[in-house]
Amino acid sequence: MPALTSQTELAKEGIRHLGYPEYFGNALVVFKVIGVLAIVIPKVPARIKEWAYAGFTFDFLFAAISHGAVDGINGQIFFPLVVLAILAVSYIYYHKNLANSSSKLDH
Repeated sequence: MPALTSQTELAKEGIRHLGYPEYFGNALVVFKVIGVLAIVIPKVPARIKEWAYAGFTFDFLFAAISHGAVDGINGQIFFPLVVLAILAVSYIYYHKNLANSSSKLDH
């Protein structure tokens, strides 16, 4: 598992700069990989996908808040919010596909 959780020095410094311990960055990497797999693998149950989307939402919101609290309002807080917007588009289309699949099964 060490290879999976390895981060660049830049990422490790970013975690330290925000005041989080190094293990927190490792945990984020593991949960993000699991979350991505839950979202992209079609056979994963919808309830698990919902939790993955929720987890990413919290992650990106708190990343923006952490950057704002430590560095003030600057460009660093906007990147997680941009990624959150992309996630929101994914979530919307996930539900549209889910609705279309459901309506096809009804007919």
